[in-house]
Amino acid sequence: MAENLLETFWATVADVLPIAIVIVGFQSLVIRRPIANMRRVGLGFLYVLVGLAFFLQGLEMALFPIGKIMAQQLTAPEFIIGVEQGSAKVNIPAWSQYHWVYAFALAIGFSTTIAEPSLLAVALKAHQVSGGVVGVWGLRIAVAIGVAFGIALGSYRIITGTPLHWYIIAGYLIVIFQTLYAPPMIIPLAYDSGGVTTSTVTVPIVAALGLGLASNVPGRNPVFDGFGLIAFASLFPIITVMAYAQVSTWWAKHQ
Repeated sequence: MAENLLETFWATVADVLPIAIVIVGFQSLVIRRPIANMRRVGLGFLYVLVGLAFFLQGLEMALFPIGKIMAQQLTAPEFIIGVEQGSAKVNIPAWSQYHWVYAFALAIGFSTTIAEPSLLAVALKAHQVSGGVVGVWGLRIAVAIGVAFGIALGSYRIITGTPLHWYIIAGYLIVIFQTLYAPPMIIPLAYDSGGVTTSTVTVPIVAALGLGLASNVPGRNPVFDGFGLIAFASLFPIITVMAYAQVSTWWAKHQ
């Protein structure tokens, strides 16, 4: 584990180094001013490197395996239809029998989004610049509901094997329609909310869940069916955030 952690650390250094070179280069050659608090900035970069190394190692040791294991267990025929393990006759379960998969997808989508650091940062800034009009918890819960529904719907798509593009086309048609009628202030925030959900906490476990489902559901191929959940996690928060603003505006008018 120590060797893997050291390898991950050096890989993180190689990834972060271009960012540091660009920032220092522009500060020195273009702006031509010294970096304020250079010691503090350097210490911050060191914290970033160590934190990313531990986080990436944790992904490999915890989040990726747990997503795969949960998908395997929830799609096992002996769990879904109650047959004994090793039974010779096993019927392929219908999509409606995977209700625990949908429940797990809802729960994991909501919980990972609430824990997403990038969403918290956006919610705090939105609350600050809007003068308190946009609530921190209101925005986080609206986004989390969208991600939860999107991942559950994406899990249904993987189980049934239906084409991904029809879901995405229908979803963005809803987004276009909502954009025409949503409060102008919330539209950019809603579009950004769809992006910040697909970050450090959500992506690893959602990707592992999708690949695990496609590997264990009969008739599915991980290459063709295992991906696409992250697209759902990006799309549906846009819908729920604009819906949250539209409902809030309607409620304020009727009050």
